[in-house]
Amino acid sequence: MLRDHGRFPYSAIVNRPDWSWPDGRRLAVYIALNLEHFAYGEGLGLSYSPGIAHPNTYNWAWREYGNRVGVWRLIELFDRLELPVSLLLNSEVYDHCPEVVAAFRKRGDEVLGHGRTNSEHQNDFDETAEAALIRDVTEAITRFEGRAPRGWLSPGVNPSAVTPDLLQEAGYTYVLDWPMDDQPVWIKTRRGRILSLPYPQEVNDIPMIAIHHGTAPAFAQMIVDNFDEMLEHSRSQALVFGIALHAFLVGQPFRLRHLRRAFEHVVSHRRGIWLATSGAIARSFAEHVPATT
Repeated sequence: MLRDHGRFPYSAIVNRPDWSWPDGRRLAVYIALNLEHFAYGEGLGLSYSPGIAHPNTYNWAWREYGNRVGVWRLIELFDRLELPVSLLLNSEVYDHCPEVVAAFRKRGDEVLGHGRTNSEHQNDFDETAEAALIRDVTEAITRFEGRAPRGWLSPGVNPSAVTPDLLQEAGYTYVLDWPMDDQPVWIKTRRGRILSLPYPQEVNDIPMIAIHHGTAPAFAQMIVDNFDEMLEHSRSQALVFGIALHAFLVGQPFRLRHLRRAFEHVVSHRRGIWLATSGAIARSFAEHVPATT
């Protein structure tokens, strides 16, 4: 018998309760923008300079482009197409570039916890230290946004074995760390339930572009193809399509042009889909399919 996580049982997508999103929509679409800040010369990060010791100036500055330039180009795009954003936030961004978060606050976007910095991963902490990390992030977001965050994505999407328990105990209602479904899934915690919301491992610019070396046109076409296919499948059941972005990647001018094309295709179907934040999707699902004990 293989070791199991014990969080949820197997469930075939074809054998689920039938329900719909608000106004009878069947496909919910959300944009998850990761806004991150890294320590200079230490800790973790995504290496994009083979042969150079990492972390290094080249990689730090490459990531910083997203905070200085890329994110502002993306905000222009989101405003133009009237797209809501779920902001996955390293809380260190409040000290580093607070005006960026203020711009999303002005738009009314949702802010989710995404650790203090992506230079550290929760899986490297013991339970006490991880609980303190979650508390630090929660307090920072609550202080600046005036409300506690309800959603969480672990830095590096690398949660520990107790992350769902700690998040649920800290007041979080949903988590994005489990990319195993096209519908939300209730998962067990030691004191109740927390909702797993679909977060894309595939339609995600980090693996597609930085790891698999996909081109800008290919990533845009991936968004379009995934959207079109899920729109067809959603005729049978309600689904969630998340699109994961990082400003230092898709905020590059040559990639932004293609991303714009993909998003224009998505919004051309605005009347038949639900463009929402991850939190709104989680709340709607909880109303239709409440957690059971």
